[in-house]
Amino acid sequence: MLCQLSINNFAIVRFLELDFRAGMTSITGETGAGKSIAIDALGLCLGNRADASSVRPGADKAEVSARFSLTDVPQAKRWLEDNDLELEDECILRRTIGNDGRSRAYINGNPVPLAQLKALGPLLVGIHGQHAHHALLKSEQQLLLLDSYANHRLLLDAVSSAYQRFRHTEQQLQELQRSQQERISRKQLLSYQVEELNEFGLGEQEFAELEQEHKKLANGTALMEACQQGIYLLSEGDEMNIESLLNKAVHIAAELEGFDPKLASVGHMLNEALIQVQESGSELQRYLERLEMDPEVFAQIEARLSKAMQLSRKHHVPPVELYQHHQSLLAELSTLDADESRLEEVELQLAASRENYFVQAQKLSQSRLRYAKELEKLVTDSVRELNMPKAKFVVSVQFNEQQMSLHGCDDVEFRVSTNPGQPLESMAKVASGGELSRIGLGIQVITARKVATPTLIFDEVDVGISGPTAAVVGRMLRSLGESTQVLCVTHLPQVAGNGHQHMYVAKQSKGGMTETSMVSLNREQRVQELARLLGGDIITDNTLANARELLNA
Repeated sequence: MLCQLSINNFAIVRFLELDFRAGMTSITGETGAGKSIAIDALGLCLGNRADASSVRPGADKAEVSARFSLTDVPQAKRWLEDNDLELEDECILRRTIGNDGRSRAYINGNPVPLAQLKALGPLLVGIHGQHAHHALLKSEQQLLLLDSYANHRLLLDAVSSAYQRFRHTEQQLQELQRSQQERISRKQLLSYQVEELNEFGLGEQEFAELEQEHKKLANGTALMEACQQGIYLLSEGDEMNIESLLNKAVHIAAELEGFDPKLASVGHMLNEALIQVQESGSELQRYLERLEMDPEVFAQIEARLSKAMQLSRKHHVPPVELYQHHQSLLAELSTLDADESRLEEVELQLAASRENYFVQAQKLSQSRLRYAKELEKLVTDSVRELNMPKAKFVVSVQFNEQQMSLHGCDDVEFRVSTNPGQPLESMAKVASGGELSRIGLGIQVITARKVATPTLIFDEVDVGISGPTAAVVGRMLRSLGESTQVLCVTHLPQVAGNGHQHMYVAKQSKGGMTETSMVSLNREQRVQELARLLGGDIITDNTLANARELLNA
C-alpha cells in the first residue's frame, strides 16, 4: 500500500510530505484548493506525462517520490525481482521534472526508462477518475471491466497467443500465395532449362577434358611428326643419335675412372642420363603406337564441345561453369517444389491454428458468460441501493466468429433499464448523467474488489450524487477500505464522513505566491470540515450536530 508521498515544487505545492494509512482516507477542501494535486503528483510517479508547466514558478525542478509497502503485494515483488530492482519489502518511486521539460524516473534509487514506471504502476495503484463513468459507454471499456472482474488472465493469454499464431501463419500463407504465380513462371522456365541440361549431361570436369582431347586430335599430324622426330633424335638416327653418343661418353668415363677413381661419379651420372634417354624414347614409341587419328571420334568431340559452348552462351555463363550452373538450377527447382509443398502445409497449419483459436475463444466466452451473470446481479443490487430501486443491469455477451481479435470473439455490451416497463437498452441510450455516474460508481467499486491492486484512488467519482445516495456511496467505499487502501477525493460530507481518516487541502496566497497545503485532521477538525461541507461558510450548532452524527454513523 501507499505509505508516504513527498512533493517538492510541483504546480502550486512548495513542499508536502504526506503519510498514509490503511483503510479509507477522505480528501476534502475548498473548490480550487487543489484537492486532486496529490493524485496528480502520484500519477507522475506512476509514469504519467509531465512537462515544464508541472514545475512550480521560480523553481529549477519538481520532484515527487512515493513509498509503498509490498508486504501483501506479491505481483509487484515478482516484477521488481525480474527487473533486478527489488528492495526488501518496500518500493520507492521517484520522478524529477526540470523547468526545461526533461524528466527522470527512478525505482528504488535506480534510473529507469519511463516505460518501467508505467509497467509497475498498475500493480501498485488503481486510479478511478471523475469522468471514468463516461468511458463505460465504450464497448472496449465494458469488455475490459468484465475481464477485470472475471480475472481470467490465463484464458486471455491463451486466446492472445492463439490469435498471434493464427495471424503469423496467415501472413506466411499470404506471402506464399503472393509469390505463387512468380514461382509457377519460374518453375516452367527452370524445368525447360534443366531438361535441356539433363539431356546434354555434361560431367563435372568434362568440358576441360573435351578441350584437351580436341586440341590433341586437331593437332594429330603435328603431334605424330614431333614424336617420330623425337624418337629419331634419341635412338634411331643412322649417323648420330643421343643414345649412341651417351654410350661413347660412358666408355670414356670408364677409362677416366681407371686413371682416377675420383671421376667415378661422372660415369654414374652419364649412365643415369643414358637410362633416361632410353626410357624417353620407349615412352614416345608407346605413345605413338597408341595415337589414333579417327576422324569420326574427332567429329564427335568437336560436336559435343560445340554444344557445350552453345549452351554456355544461352545460359550466360562461361563454358567451364556450365556444370555448376546446371547444379544450381536443379537446386532452385527443388526449392520451388518444396515451396509448393510448404504452401499446402501452411494451409493445413492455418486451418489448425484457426480451429485452436476458436477453441480458446469459446472457453474465454464461456467464462465471460459465467462472470457476466455474477456481475450483472451485483451491479443491479448496487445500483438499487444507490436510489434506483427499479433498475436492472444486464451484461450481454455475444460470440461472433467474424470478430477475431487478441481479446476473443465476444461483443460485450452493458445494457440497463432504469424504470419498470422500460426495455433493456445500451447505457448510452438509457442512462441520464446522474444515473450513469451511479451505475459507473457501482461497477467500479465491485470490480475494484476483484482486482488485486493494493491501493485504489477515487477522484470525485461521486459527481452527480447527493443525499441518501451519497451515504450509500460512502458506506461502499468504507467497506472496500476494510480490505484495500482507498483514497477518495470528494466534496460530499456523507462520503467524507465514512473515511477511516481525513485529509484537508487548503490554499494560501502570500507575497504574490500561491501555495497548497494538505494536513491530516483529528476528530474535532473532521467535525468542523464536515460541518463546512454541510453548511458552507456559516457553521451553526445544527450543522455541527449533523457533522458529528455523520462521523459517528
